[in-house]
Amino acid sequence: MRGTFDPGFEKKTINLFDNIVYSHVTDLEGNPLDLKLSIMVQNGNSEMRLAAGEDDPREDHTPKPLLIFVPGGGWRGTDKNLMLGEMPEFVKAGYVVASIYYRSSSQGKWPAQITDVKTAIRFLRANAAKYDIDPDHIGIFGRSAGAHLSVMAGMNTSDYISEEWKDYSSDIQAVIDMFGPVDLQANMDIEIPRFSDPRFRWHRIEDTHGGALIGGDPSTIYERAALATPSNYISEKMAPILILHGDNDPLVPPSASSDLFYEAVQKAGLEDRCDYYMIHHAGHGTREFFQDSTKELMLRFWNRHLR
Repeated sequence: MRGTFDPGFEKKTINLFDNIVYSHVTDLEGNPLDLKLSIMVQNGNSEMRLAAGEDDPREDHTPKPLLIFVPGGGWRGTDKNLMLGEMPEFVKAGYVVASIYYRSSSQGKWPAQITDVKTAIRFLRANAAKYDIDPDHIGIFGRSAGAHLSVMAGMNTSDYISEEWKDYSSDIQAVIDMFGPVDLQANMDIEIPRFSDPRFRWHRIEDTHGGALIGGDPSTIYERAALATPSNYISEKMAPILILHGDNDPLVPPSASSDLFYEAVQKAGLEDRCDYYMIHHAGHGTREFFQDSTKELMLRFWNRHLR
């Protein structure tokens, strides 16, 4: 059989640029560590450019809003690309998506992690033209520990700024918090009474996810955890936030995280900047968060604040 086929040309080409170094830091032993990110963007046919020396003339290189994804993993470190399979819908909707690695709790203690996130924001602004990014419209989102760091970044404070890319702003314009442990002390209040239970996975505060993040003297970890709690930084500079939390989350109960943060936003008189949806039947990162309907909810939020 021989025939012809006309596929049209509406869909734009998606490219993935991986292992882009955005920061040079050191770990807890003083060893050098290059922090990397990946970028997914519709910016022309890269293989065609390499092979033919030119791009598809229909490609569009206008600047696009940027979404920065911050992975979770209890601040203990995870592959920056693990969730990229869930990102093409955002890219097809006209966004650039960057996914970043930041220092794990074994490589650096607080505030190393938020410093890294803010450095990544500035790096992406500095290199906006290279990746077709609109530097004035940047959103940030993450799951679990990554959501906590996203919300911290969304407070848009002048704290925790490194010297790298310092001529650029770390501010962002919108945040999506997916089941983030945004109140470290409230989570510790649940964990500490269980240390005496031999079936519980932790028996010392320094071994918990939050305790390993804060580090230092175990006797002051609980007190110092307040420095990593976003509700203590709420101000008029806060970006609009969408909170998504499962009503069946056994690891980060809404009552010890999202509920408390939303109440703090209300108390500050900024409720109009925060939407909070309880996801029915959802646990901690279960598939409800990645359904098409959930992504459509997220896209409506992004479009409202980044377009």
